Amino acid sequence: MKTVMLTYPQTLTSDELHTQPQVLAIGQFDGLHLGHASVILSAVRIARETGVQAAVMTFHPHPKEVMRKGDYEGYLTPLRDKEEILAGLGVNILYVVEFNDEFSKLTPKQFAHDLLLPLQTRTAVVGFDFRFGHQGAGDEQLLRSLGGNDMTVETVPPFLLNGEKVSSSLIRGLLKRGQMDEASQWLGRPYSIRGTVIHGEKRGRTIGFPTANLELLDRYVIPAKGVYAVRVQYGEQMLRGVMNLGVKPTFHESGMKPTFEVHLLDFEGQLYDQELKVELVHYIREERKFASIDALISQIREDALTAARLLS
Repeated sequence: MKTVMLTYPQTLTSDELHTQPQVLAIGQFDGLHLGHASVILSAVRIARETGVQAAVMTFHPHPKEVMRKGDYEGYLTPLRDKEEILAGLGVNILYVVEFNDEFSKLTPKQFAHDLLLPLQTRTAVVGFDFRFGHQGAGDEQLLRSLGGNDMTVETVPPFLLNGEKVSSSLIRGLLKRGQMDEASQWLGRPYSIRGTVIHGEKRGRTIGFPTANLELLDRYVIPAKGVYAVRVQYGEQMLRGVMNLGVKPTFHESGMKPTFEVHLLDFEGQLYDQELKVELVHYIREERKFASIDALISQIREDALTAARLLS
């Protein structure tokens, strides 16, 4: 899959962009959950049926981050994760449009005529609640009108799971409550984070449970504090582990920034400066303060056994 970064006003010509007739799924797609996947896979299907390339257009940074609206607290799928997932869905090209104050003021007509049509968009595929242009003035009906004879529009209905519409905001809520099984169902995969292993307090090795301390690579949505059963991708290896996300109250009183400490069940060796992708598969328990180091060690041992059982 090819990724093309776009800014507005767009100064590149179609030749420089190497554009071809394409079917284009349009949306923010943060989370790339089952609802988003239904839109994108519809675009891929239409593209295959018509013999053109399948493309996706998304926007970065997140409009809520730029406009400082709502309770935006981070990404479910930062751009790198989004690229990886989209490639697996069969997308040929990803357009990442820089969302800034100037772009937020585009009229619906400018969006369609200055951005979509020059990319040779033959079919635009959007979700049922798609809005575009300044202050969300445009909807799929207006997009269809603006496309005229050059661009058709396909609207994908809401994706329902157990009778409820799958949405990014509800997935964020599930993560904040530690409801990982439900979040995984709605995402279609376990929620994951990426980080680089950094030097920590090195306390884990002294109690028999060495940990990899992660510095996150992006501004992720942070799930509930607690202990998780995790799968860890390290290069080509997929390893089992148990992760503590929290402030380590047994050792610290208050005011500490949450840390991500992963104890790997199937690995021995140094991981400093290495990148790990961590899938949060199951929430085991909440973080709590222990009366003694021995009590903590006993609980960590039990957590490791629980993680091994859940991941077997």
